[in-house]
Order: sequence, then C-alpha cells, then structure tokens
Amino acid sequence: MEGAGPVRAERDLVGAALVALAIGHIALGAYQLIDPGSFFRELGPFGVRNDHYTRDVGTFTLALGMGFAVAARRRTWRLGIIGYALLQYVFHSINHLVDINKAHPHRLGPEDFAELAVTAAIIGWLLVRTARERRAARW
Repeated sequence: MEGAGPVRAERDLVGAALVALAIGHIALGAYQLIDPGSFFRELGPFGVRNDHYTRDVGTFTLALGMGFAVAARRRTWRLGIIGYALLQYVFHSINHLVDINKAHPHRLGPEDFAELAVTAAIIGWLLVRTARERRAARW
C-alpha cells in the first residue's frame, strides 16, 4: 500500500547548522557586549584593548547570530545570510593572517586563523548546498 507508512521528512542539515551558528554567534556577541575586557584577555588579545571597538564588533556578531536564527526557519533568508557570513569570515580570516604574529600569547595567532578559516570553509559548503537546494526546489 502506497502511503501507508509514516512520511519521512528529509533532514535539514543547513537549518541545523544555522541553529548551531546562531547559538554560537549570539553567545559570542553577548560576551563581547557584556564583558569586553574579559573577551580581550581570553579570546581577542590582539593589539591594544579598546572596549568600545570590542562592543562594536559584538553588535555585528550578535546581528549575524540573529540573522542565522531567522534563516534557520526562513529558507528565503538563507542565501543572503550565508553569503554575507562567508564574505565576513573570509575577510576576518585574512585580517588574522596579516596579524598572525601579534597575538598574546603567540600561539593564539595561528589557532585563531585556523578556526576562522575552517569556519569560512564550512560556511562556504553551506552556501553551495543552499544554492543547490534552491535550484532543485526552484524557489
């Protein structure tokens, strides 16, 4: 009998990844806004500490996290948010590559660059997958 069994929903891998990215970015943005000094000491020890600029970056990070959250539910947001995030992560990676020897302690420079570059690659994969899904569904 056709249709007698339960309908199996296809897993939304992009949506799940967007939820994870949303949670991480919202948490990081909130951390930058709430305690910029701690953020500088623990995660962002490049150059001279500037709480205002750290909070500025926190607003961008928080906004990106919120965009990821909306895109997890609204597929029509996905290409735009993921495309923006890819550009941001590529540029952010390049910035860390330029300053790779300026982190304190020194080992954080290469670690930060690697983490950003890997995240950019994952976001690039999400962009390709989303574009393919969009073409297949003919949104």
